[in-house]
Amino acid sequence: MKALISKFWKDDSGATAIEYALLAGLLSVLIIGLLTAASTQLNAIWTAIVAALTTAAGG
Repeated sequence: MKALISKFWKDDSGATAIEYALLAGLLSVLIIGLLTAASTQLNAIWTAIVAALTTAAGG
């Protein structure tokens, strides 16, 4: 029984999976933040293009 507990305590295979899960979670939060910032800027650019085209069309 002691050997089984010792083997379980030294097993690191689950730790690697948890590290990868934490890394994937951090990357997903970072990507969502970057996309949010980019969408705000793209929306401003699109609004400027629409305004310029409306003015050029005489509308």
